[in-house]
Amino acid sequence: MTEATDAARAGTPAVAVPGAEAAGIAALATLIRRHAPVTVLCGAGCSTASGIPDYRDENGGWKQRQPMQFAEFMSGAGSQRRYWARSMVGWTRFRAAEPNAAHRALVSLERNGYVHTLIAQNVDDLHRRAGQLNVIDLHGRLAEVVCTRCGGREARDAFQQRMVALNPAYHRRMSGTSGAHVATVADGDAVVESGYDDLAVAPCLDCAGVLKPDVVFFGEAVPAKRVEAAYAAVAAAGALLVVGSSLMVYSGYRFARAARAQGKPLAIVNRGRTRADDEATLKIEQDCATVLEALLERLPPR
Repeated sequence: MTEATDAARAGTPAVAVPGAEAAGIAALATLIRRHAPVTVLCGAGCSTASGIPDYRDENGGWKQRQPMQFAEFMSGAGSQRRYWARSMVGWTRFRAAEPNAAHRALVSLERNGYVHTLIAQNVDDLHRRAGQLNVIDLHGRLAEVVCTRCGGREARDAFQQRMVALNPAYHRRMSGTSGAHVATVADGDAVVESGYDDLAVAPCLDCAGVLKPDVVFFGEAVPAKRVEAAYAAVAAAGALLVVGSSLMVYSGYRFARAARAQGKPLAIVNRGRTRADDEATLKIEQDCATVLEALLERLPPR
């Protein structure tokens, strides 16, 4: 209540927003002014306005089938064909996504001295493409594939070209009328349930090993160096701001716990329930782009 009261005295908001929302944004602005620079933890909600679906509904439940687990992907050629058949379709739409107002506002907050580090749970690379400089890609990026045997890397676009060359009939079919009606889901996937039994999967160019997207699958451990870097970013900041994440996955939630254990404020901007609601210093249940743009107008450059 003190944060909100102090913020209300700071002046009239520049963005016209409903009263309750305006009070929350004013309180968030006060919190960030007091504790800047903050570290930001972003989730799928940041990218929905770019046309990339998120995973969960407002109650934290799955909106779609759960993504393929790491163990399933590594279980054999059948699972790999299924994954890449879907990803071949989804990638074209996924890579066409552009940064939205939420990404741009976070870039401005960084440039103005309010953001120390951005920890991205997203794998779409839109934060970097928008111009964010200090980014930790916690779950990796779909823009590359990596060999599970030798560690060799290849650009996802180049891999896509090899997959299309190996599977011209499948590509023509999925690029036509039937493909136009295929739903895209999170992480560049698509809903393709059949018609890929004979799909040829391109191997690693260096060792002919199995390639996977350079992202952390569900059921796969986040690389230790990334986790350490994220913990260090939380420790170095004055507060943690969570944007567009339900925090239902422990790989992100642990940083909210770390901030509170260090006695630092935890602010959350997310539509619907999060795993850390009971631990939050401040929560705003509104569209993240709307909140971030209004917040930016209340925070002059430091």
